[in-house]
Amino acid sequence: MADAGGDVLILGGGVIGLACAWYLLGEGRQVTVLEQGQPGHGASHGNCGTLTPSHAPPLPMPGLVGSALKWMFKPDAPLRIRPRLDPALLRWLFGFAGRCNWDDFRRGTALKAPLLLRSCELIAGLVRDHGLDCEYRHDGTLYVYRDAAAFAASAWLLDALGAVGVPVERLDGAALAACEPALLPGMAGGYRHPADAHLRPDRYVAELARIVREAGGVIQTDARIESIERDGRRIGRVRTTRGDYTGREVVLALGAWSPLLARQLGLHLPIQPGKGYSITYARPALCPRLPMVLRERSVCVTAWSSGYRLGSTMEFSGYDARLNRVRLDALRARAAEYLREPEGPTVEQTWYGWRPMTPDDQPILGRAPGLDNLTLATGHGMLGVTLSAVTGQLIAELLSGRAPSLDLAPFSPARFS
Repeated sequence: MADAGGDVLILGGGVIGLACAWYLLGEGRQVTVLEQGQPGHGASHGNCGTLTPSHAPPLPMPGLVGSALKWMFKPDAPLRIRPRLDPALLRWLFGFAGRCNWDDFRRGTALKAPLLLRSCELIAGLVRDHGLDCEYRHDGTLYVYRDAAAFAASAWLLDALGAVGVPVERLDGAALAACEPALLPGMAGGYRHPADAHLRPDRYVAELARIVREAGGVIQTDARIESIERDGRRIGRVRTTRGDYTGREVVLALGAWSPLLARQLGLHLPIQPGKGYSITYARPALCPRLPMVLRERSVCVTAWSSGYRLGSTMEFSGYDARLNRVRLDALRARAAEYLREPEGPTVEQTWYGWRPMTPDDQPILGRAPGLDNLTLATGHGMLGVTLSAVTGQLIAELLSGRAPSLDLAPFSPARFS
């Protein structure tokens, strides 16, 4: 199969690529999506499905470098960096560490908050207007603290979110217990984030694929990209296991795989694969009412009518395709420190996925330097599902020749040059 002269060719059929496809179709563009497997079977499949303006604060923040050094040789630590000689990882770590200060932290929070808030509004509209069957609920999330000292030290969160218009409510231990009976007694306190929502991420991606196809988009599955040919200042032919494709415009939305393919084009994308894990269960009898983050242990807990999931952790181990049982066991053990019923009656799936992590924890959105028909939509870190709709809208505006409705300059690929 060959597409000798398509309009827009999107590389990657995950949540970002499909959202771009949907909004481009709305602009009257013809769209072909190339997906190496099946839509949504990558990093979005097994995550916890939370939509989180509360995550506006970036990951690089004061104090994190010291914690990371203490955790380096602990295989079950919330953040693990597998010791190895990897120049790209070392450059990434230095870039990350250089941003662990309050000035960059405040700047990063102010940049990300408008994207997150807009995207959550757009996703709510998609669910409502197109009947997406993905167990969407807009009832907030909780941050939970067991330790009184850790809770007291978290007061910066109120100021950080308040400064960028993201609502947050502080709960003492009694209020937290009343809000969430699934918690063990004795929690120190927490925060409720009323702007947050959640959905079943695999179903959300499947529904995006459905409406893209219904709108006339083509999704070519099992089309693993083998090479990309550069024709001067343009992307020429994209060779895949299902044939060759071209596009007047090409959107690179390959998540954690983006830097590997970009390298063929002479582009340096400082993205590292951050490996996350999850365990999906049948629902326990006493199920949390709201999704929550168990803060000291960095575990995310989400329940849907169809299931229950423990997830999170961050592991920098390259593209290691092994399922690390130590890290799965850590999810179970840490959840048991907070929840009356930390596990469901049966395990339905154990999973890992690679998140595309940038050193400033901001996405990479915009035209690729030196290539007239390539646009990048990648580097969304742990927030690909949350940022999916706004990314699609902004990329569609850009490729349609209009000024994007939010300033893309801070997210430009050129910022790393």
